[in-house]
Amino acid sequence: MGKIVLKTELDLESMRPACALAAKVLNEVAAFIKPGVTTRQIDNLAAEVIRAHGAKSAFLGYRKFPCHTCISVNDEVVHGMGSERQVTFGDIVSLDVGVSYRGFIGDTAKTVAVGGCSVAAQRLMDVTEKALYEGIAAALPGNRVSDISRAVQQYVESNNFSVVREFVGHGVGRTMHEEPQIPNFVDRNSNQKLRSGMTLAIEPMVNAGSANVKILKDGWTVVTQDGSLSAHFEHTVLITDKGPEILTWPENRSFA
Repeated sequence: MGKIVLKTELDLESMRPACALAAKVLNEVAAFIKPGVTTRQIDNLAAEVIRAHGAKSAFLGYRKFPCHTCISVNDEVVHGMGSERQVTFGDIVSLDVGVSYRGFIGDTAKTVAVGGCSVAAQRLMDVTEKALYEGIAAALPGNRVSDISRAVQQYVESNNFSVVREFVGHGVGRTMHEEPQIPNFVDRNSNQKLRSGMTLAIEPMVNAGSANVKILKDGWTVVTQDGSLSAHFEHTVLITDKGPEILTWPENRSFA
């Protein structure tokens, strides 16, 4: 188990802008999505926005990942890649953006509908997003990682959906993945005490059907084993004595 890096006020002077930029990129890319656009066009737009602000994608080249963002459609859970695939009305698209700026990383994600979607798909997205905020509300000094995990898991499962277990949230800062790991289910092996100054990427990945997933032959794209829909929401969160602060809101407001 690696060392947890607590962020200083000086660190946060750079990390807050990185996170705000990640949120801006995510929102601009989400607004661009409509029936007929390709996932490669979506990725290219994200690259342009990131570059225009003097930043870099935190994903491109990370462990040889070939794209600037992760774009996962319908039954794709995470790590989907841009291609010539066109999104169509009724699809749901999970967008995951990581930005490296001024030495720090902002990491954020959300799932959006292409033009519109079924009631079932909308409910999946709503529950996943609410589960994220349930987890954030538990990110308090003195609590433990398991309190975040429990809040997410209980909310998701009470709504008859499943949390993915193979992929989890994580600490984030100067590098993409820091300690601690933040599962979306209670795991006794990930139960560190939460402390002010920790910055966490909390990210429920929720399936409409079974929790089981598999990785496609491209070596990256994770899909549900049963072909059911999946949704993904994420914020980078700072733990403070006053409560969790969501860094990947452009306004950098504290969670209330």
